[in-house]
Amino acid sequence: MYIKKVIIEGFKSYKEEVSTDPFSPKVNCVVGANGSGKTNFFHAIRFVLSDLFQNLRSEDRHALLHEGAGHQVVSAFVEIVFDNSDNRIPVDKEEVRLRRTIGLKKDEYFLDAKHVTKTEVMNLLESAGFSRSNPYYVVQQGKIASLTLMKDSERLDLLKEIGGTRVYEERRRESLKIMQETGNKRKQIDQVVHYLEERLRELDEEKEELRKYQQLDKQRRSLEYTIFDKELQVARQNLNEVEEFRKKISENSTSMHNKALDVHEKFKLVEKELKVLTKDIQALNKEKEVIEKKRTEALKTHAQVELDVKDLELRISADARTEEEAKSQLKNLLDEITQSNSELSRIRLLHESKVAEEEKITKGIMEREKKLSVLYQKQGRATQFESKADRDSWLQTEIDDLERVCSSNEAQKRKLEEESQQLKDEESRLKTLINNRETEKEKLMMEISVVQERFDNLRKERDKLQDTRKSLWKNEGELSAEIDRLKSDRVKALKSLDHATPGDIRRGLSSVDRIVKDHKIKGVHGSILQLIDCEEKFFTAVEVTAGNSLFHVVVDNDEISTRIIRYLTAEKGGRVTFIPLSKVKVPHVTYPQNPDVVPLLKRLKFKTEDALAFQQVFGRTVICRDLDVATTVARGGGLDCITLEGDQVNKKGGMTGGYYDFRRSKLKYMKVIKQNGVYIETKSEELNDIGNKLKEIDQKITSLVSEQQKMDAYRLHLKSELEQLKNDIANAEKQKQTIIKALEKKEKLLANAKSQIAQIQLGISAKKLEMGTELVDQLTSEERDLLSRLNPEITDLKEKLLACKASRIDIEGRKEELETNLSENLARRKEELENLISSIDFVTSNKEADHKRQELKSSKANVDDWTRQLKEVVDNIETLTNKIGDMKITKEKLKAQEENCARTLQDEAKELEQSLNKRNLFLSKQEECMKKIRDLGSLPSDAFET
Repeated sequence: MYIKKVIIEGFKSYKEEVSTDPFSPKVNCVVGANGSGKTNFFHAIRFVLSDLFQNLRSEDRHALLHEGAGHQVVSAFVEIVFDNSDNRIPVDKEEVRLRRTIGLKKDEYFLDAKHVTKTEVMNLLESAGFSRSNPYYVVQQGKIASLTLMKDSERLDLLKEIGGTRVYEERRRESLKIMQETGNKRKQIDQVVHYLEERLRELDEEKEELRKYQQLDKQRRSLEYTIFDKELQVARQNLNEVEEFRKKISENSTSMHNKALDVHEKFKLVEKELKVLTKDIQALNKEKEVIEKKRTEALKTHAQVELDVKDLELRISADARTEEEAKSQLKNLLDEITQSNSELSRIRLLHESKVAEEEKITKGIMEREKKLSVLYQKQGRATQFESKADRDSWLQTEIDDLERVCSSNEAQKRKLEEESQQLKDEESRLKTLINNRETEKEKLMMEISVVQERFDNLRKERDKLQDTRKSLWKNEGELSAEIDRLKSDRVKALKSLDHATPGDIRRGLSSVDRIVKDHKIKGVHGSILQLIDCEEKFFTAVEVTAGNSLFHVVVDNDEISTRIIRYLTAEKGGRVTFIPLSKVKVPHVTYPQNPDVVPLLKRLKFKTEDALAFQQVFGRTVICRDLDVATTVARGGGLDCITLEGDQVNKKGGMTGGYYDFRRSKLKYMKVIKQNGVYIETKSEELNDIGNKLKEIDQKITSLVSEQQKMDAYRLHLKSELEQLKNDIANAEKQKQTIIKALEKKEKLLANAKSQIAQIQLGISAKKLEMGTELVDQLTSEERDLLSRLNPEITDLKEKLLACKASRIDIEGRKEELETNLSENLARRKEELENLISSIDFVTSNKEADHKRQELKSSKANVDDWTRQLKEVVDNIETLTNKIGDMKITKEKLKAQEENCARTLQDEAKELEQSLNKRNLFLSKQEECMKKIRDLGSLPSDAFET
């Protein structure tokens, strides 16, 4: 037999497992540098075979374990493999493995991987020759040197020890000691036997007394048993009654507690509704104030528009009366003008005839006077001039003077003709201008009508858009209030979920969200709580089944989770458990075909990409109809079972359950958060759409108002142009009348000039006829007859001229009176009436009145709308106030019920405490009776029949 192999792990300097190569059955040598572990290797062999390391203290155990860098070693072992081909070790194997392990508190031996005791190992080694009495089968370091330095006596003892003779000497000393102890014991035995004989005699006497005592004691114990048994039965009966009473009170307390919880829940709901209703009333009061303000403004606007309509109607009626009166006056005036014009025409004809007659008479007088003057001059020429030549010279001078005057008159006549022609041209131009202005006036009036119609269409379109905007404003306010309410509920649900989530997990989840967002990490799906969706009736079952797994975060692979954990560790951001989908391996589960059993996984809604995570958490859990079905399925199917109430049966047989507060359901909070988030997003989109529509409508209204302002300005511009045209026409008419008058004057002057020229030419002709005639001092008979006729004719013509001139002056005065009346009074009055009639624009006034009536109708509808809204708000406030009153009464009733429940619970608690005291009293009585019965010991059979 020899050591074939040594295996070391965790022993002193050997941390990792070290196995030697097989040793030689002859001589083996272990060499190595200092500190390489030769001594520790030698100690490892002694650790298994020698008794050097038998009784170890705690610090000795620590010293044997490896100490170094890295994790601390808590256990070590040394295993020696023996070549047992010579069967020196009494084991029927050619190779024997003996292992000794050591820990911080104990060490153990293993023989061929089987646990054996230390004694068995020592006996086995003894049988193989490894005797504790002869420990020199292992030669320690320095032992050879000490042997060479020993004394002879010491060396003799050593040889005896090696030879084994010391064993026999020790056994001889032990045998002598045993013989001496045996003699002492014999003496003691003799003394005891003597004492026993004396004691037996005493016991025989006491035996009879004991028999009598036992007989009486049996009777006493039988009686005591009967008494104690009766007391025990009474105590048990009282205890059962107390238990029944406690059970009844407990059931009542449970029902009362549930009732108190329901009442408290209803009380909280009523308080919540009261708060909501109070907020609604506050919002309605604010809305009422706004509506009242807007209704007041609408009433003011309506009153103002109503006054404007009345003013317009009064103005239209006044304009109608004014127009009727003006038309009547204009008609009368036109009749008067017609009469005046006819009379003026007649007087003009008469005046012209008188003027012609006057001119004719004047011309006749002038001709006769001229002839008379010529006759007189001819009659006195002979005396005036000495010769014919002097007379002709004087006549030539007179002719030259008359020709100069005539030429001057001709120039004046031409000038007058030019001026008359200019006046006629100017009159023609003014007529053309007036006609053009009249045409432009008609066009402007048509254009003003078109602009007014366009302005009215724009106003109608603006009113429609304003009505649409009011409706959108109302919808916007309602949506804003709804979004605020949803956000408030979502914030409350988030706070409740935070309170229901453990602190370190809550911090971890928030840190994960922040880390994913900051570092833009892809592949993070979210927590199970965020990914799951199911019906409310399964909330309790899902939460109980998942437990803290609800907060596990699902990721694509472990690299993502490792990266996030590194950030979490660096930031100390809490704790999070991850589910890497790449590492999840879900076993196949066969669900029982039972109508009372439903796999929980089939009642959950989740994305296909998250299926592995949900299978890991919920795959081995089924929902059962009740606890009995759950127990049966858990025993037979090896699945975790749960009821809808949250009672759970583990596949290993464990059962958990009891009351579960559904009000603190995390899934319910998450459902509120998700739903409100979706609703908020939807409502926000609607609000944005309404905002965009409002912006578009505002832009359209602004555009329409701007276009209206442009149209209004353009209309005012056209009106100003129309007024300017009217003024131009009126000024042109005035200028025309002025030109007509100036033309008449020019024509008169021209006629006078022509008459004077004719007279001058007549004088020139007479003088030219006289030239060359004989210079005589006597007239011919014909000339004398002519001279005699001329004076009476001149006198008669002058009388006629005076009469004609007087008549002409009268006619001219009447003519000027008529013309003045026509131009200054009648024409001006006609112009005023025509301007008045033209200024009365019934179309514009009626359109403006229609516009104001439409505006009045719109303002009336607006007032009615605000009145209706105010009535609705007041009715809603009244309804909510009544509802609040009813809810306050309900709240008081619930409070009274809660107080009654609390008092009842207190009374029942007192009764339960009293019953508990009675129960403890009866239990102590029962224990006391049972203890007394037990203390009675064994009883005779008749004791149970007594």
